[in-house]
Amino acid sequence: MSSMPPSMRAVEITESGGPEVLRITSTAVPDIADDEVLIKVQAAGVNRPDCLQRAGLYPLPAGASPLPGLEVAGTVVAVGSAVDRWQSGDQVVALTHGGGYAEYCAANSGHCLPWPASLSAHEAAGLAETCFTVHHNMLERGRLAATESVLIHGGSSGIGSSAIQIAHALGAQVITTAGSEEKCAYCLKLGADHAINYRSDDFEERVRELTDKRGVDVVLDMVAGPYVMKNIRLLAPDGRYVMIAFLQGSAAEVNFAHVLPKRLTLTGSTLRPQPVARKSAIAAAVEADIWPMLARGELSTHIHKVFPLAEAAEAHRVMESSAHMGKLILDVASGA
Repeated sequence: MSSMPPSMRAVEITESGGPEVLRITSTAVPDIADDEVLIKVQAAGVNRPDCLQRAGLYPLPAGASPLPGLEVAGTVVAVGSAVDRWQSGDQVVALTHGGGYAEYCAANSGHCLPWPASLSAHEAAGLAETCFTVHHNMLERGRLAATESVLIHGGSSGIGSSAIQIAHALGAQVITTAGSEEKCAYCLKLGADHAINYRSDDFEERVRELTDKRGVDVVLDMVAGPYVMKNIRLLAPDGRYVMIAFLQGSAAEVNFAHVLPKRLTLTGSTLRPQPVARKSAIAAAVEADIWPMLARGELSTHIHKVFPLAEAAEAHRVMESSAHMGKLILDVASGA
């Protein structure tokens, strides 16, 4: 790393609070461990956990960078002594343990995947967090099969956008919810079979109608709160309810009388705190199952807006407004 600059531009969280606490700073280029690579970042994805971390609501796991940013696209410029897959000059996308809002970012070598040649830096930067999350939760924990049906909440979000495309490519029936007619139309273009405007329709009633009262095999839920019992009631026999976030609260009253007779599975996960080896296994599964979808054109990153690194605060404001459809991306390479 002798050729590395002594410092880099990055976005830091100056204190817990609103988007205004994000500030451009000059900080040291990160050191890398034996099993890590150093990436010169071209673009970084913006995600809900970044906003939670900024607000002081997402405690950092052990060893995580205090800088926000969980996914990047860029070029490997240094490799640790135990790394054998990557070398300087390789273009990669990576799931990071924080630190993505910066000119250089360290990432575990097993959490890096080849940058798909057909994608721009902005498109590539929006892949890791969504693809890892969707594969681990909807395909692994939810065990969604081609002949089954899935209800995806938050269909116009970054994760929802990827989940719709992946479920559609798999051959499943896709029902999604979104908060406006414009967002519903967007979800249908991505491949959803049905999109329900939850502001004007009772999604529980509509799903019952659409499935002839059978319900769905899998629910992918980032809302929770008042959605929990509705989702449980909507599951078909042997259905799987997968929770990945709590946008309307983590507390809910559950009537387990609906769980036992239908043999339901209630599960969920968060990605960042999982062990290094577990995330490496998820990366391998994503490369095997989802990267071919990218190559076939069945999956793409739908970008709502790209912001200069210095406008990370504005990107957070848009994220928290839920006005976006698809991914929000920071352009790091431009220097703006």
